[in-house]
Amino acid sequence: QVQLVESGGGVVQAGGSLRLSCAASGRTFTRDAMGWFRQAPGKEREFVGAIRWSGGSTYYADSVKGRFTISRDNAKNTVYLQMNNLKPEDTAVYYCAAGRGVAVKLTSYDYWGQGTQVTVSS
Repeated sequence: QVQLVESGGGVVQAGGSLRLSCAASGRTFTRDAMGWFRQAPGKEREFVGAIRWSGGSTYYADSVKGRFTISRDNAKNTVYLQMNNLKPEDTAVYYCAAGRGVAVKLTSYDYWGQGTQVTVSS
């Protein structure tokens, strides 16, 4: 079992920044990939980006490339999502997830956090 807890959400004006954290606990060594997803009201959950615990390779959706950065602290079992130049369309509940390998599909991740709300005002 892997437990994930997100934090860091909030309300920010367009152009501002937020950093989300995802603290992992339990059998984290069984899952090499940590993904970030988001779900806006009335929309499907979508891939934002992912990182591998081993090596730290990162992957991003085109919509956030150049604005969002994913990093990890292996010692703290924590993954971060730094979001800069936020836009109103970034408003969503953000989730972290753990999976065996990096993928954009939700079904590739089998452990999920509870989500944290990010609201970007115009």
